[in-house]
Amino acid sequence: MAVTYRLGRSALTSLPAESLPAVTPGLVRPGIVHLGLGAFHRAHQAEFTEAAVAASGGDWGIVGVAPRSRAVLDALREQDMLYSVLTVGDGDDRARAIGILAGLGHAAGDPHGVLTAIADPGIRIVSLTVTEKAYRMDPAGRLLLDDALRAQLTGAAPATSIPALLARGILARQAAGAGPLTVLCCDNMQGNGARVRGLVEQALDVAGAALPSGIGFPSTMVDRIVPATSEDHRRRAALALGAQDAVPVVAEAFTQWAIEDDFPGGRPDWAAAGAIITDDVAPWETLKLRALNGVHSAAAYLGALAGREMIADALDMPGMITLLRRLIAEDIAPTVRPPAGVTVVEYGETSLTRFANRELGHRTLQVAMDGSQKLPYRLLGTIQDRRDAGAGPGWAALVLAAWMRFARGYADSGATLPLDDPLATRIRAALADAPDTPEGTVDALLALDEVFPPALAGDDVLRARLIHWTAEFARHGVEATVRGLGS
Repeated sequence: MAVTYRLGRSALTSLPAESLPAVTPGLVRPGIVHLGLGAFHRAHQAEFTEAAVAASGGDWGIVGVAPRSRAVLDALREQDMLYSVLTVGDGDDRARAIGILAGLGHAAGDPHGVLTAIADPGIRIVSLTVTEKAYRMDPAGRLLLDDALRAQLTGAAPATSIPALLARGILARQAAGAGPLTVLCCDNMQGNGARVRGLVEQALDVAGAALPSGIGFPSTMVDRIVPATSEDHRRRAALALGAQDAVPVVAEAFTQWAIEDDFPGGRPDWAAAGAIITDDVAPWETLKLRALNGVHSAAAYLGALAGREMIADALDMPGMITLLRRLIAEDIAPTVRPPAGVTVVEYGETSLTRFANRELGHRTLQVAMDGSQKLPYRLLGTIQDRRDAGAGPGWAALVLAAWMRFARGYADSGATLPLDDPLATRIRAALADAPDTPEGTVDALLALDEVFPPALAGDDVLRARLIHWTAEFARHGVEATVRGLGS
């Protein structure tokens, strides 16, 4: 049956009850400015916040800010700031409209408007879901300062970057006497609250200021797989929703959010929506970064090298599940103190089940993006902890070797692999100056101090294992190497 309605407030009367927003669009006053209007935020924090307001009330509408692209922003404006979340993979498709957006902004086109929104006394939380590279930090948490960023921080240029928006937004808020604020990072960085606090302090120092009192930086752990939306997803979302949506979000049924309770200006009742409010997020974030994200990256690099397009296809490679289970049980589990009532192995099994959901269409190359930024949190911490405990680098070294081979830019078949990474130029230059041998590849990449801390860069045991696995991949190919591990 053809769907002719376009999603918007006028179409709500035609939607089935189960597809209606949990709040009345336009009636929830803004209390949150969110930087990053991508799919993950709209399927995760926005949905949690709408459910929290529906359960417990409060002025917690979200002003969604697109950092650069206007595509989603413009589509949302045409739809009265409404969009839908299509849940797939656990039975029939389900779609529901989300109505928690209370405003929209564009950092690249109207940075002054974004700063004005942050300085509004009604705003008590500035949250973020952006790429790791958008924070402009190296793995040690140092601000990557250049002339353009310095100009933004000192007011000589408009504040369009994340560090400048945060620093100058806080200063604008201080000047307006707008009251306490929470900066809530919802990205996959270990200790994300402390890291963003350090970023803001460095940025303010460049601006000639200090961090005001009354600013909270809680850590969070976020989890939901949100793949890219295809034309088929748009068609299915329209059928399940009962209206055409130009920007639906696709997601699995599983969703999780652990939040450190540090909100000087208050917060929505996210616990009523199923979030975990805790004094210590660290066990949750380490568990997720290593036993979910790290395993995801392992499947992505190994699968891409073997010519597998989808993560689910990578899991079907003979020996792959055995390898990933060994990685979880032998390398990750000894390095993680899980939350009470959770075991690392069981959590890892849940991760593997989620990755096998073909409905999500998660591509290996999509997961493989930004490896230089992701691997320090997803994999290198596991290796360092094992080495500190006197153990070998284990199966994690095989995964790291797969990234190194991936960085060479070709699959086992000879097909070109894209290096979509903020350090791509640096990585390519390092490899171009090194022999295309296992030793040359390993030594060139271990020398990247932006990625590898000195303890790992100078670890002869790790280097030997990386050379071993890189040589195995070159000699036999990834598929045969993995298959041999499962025999």
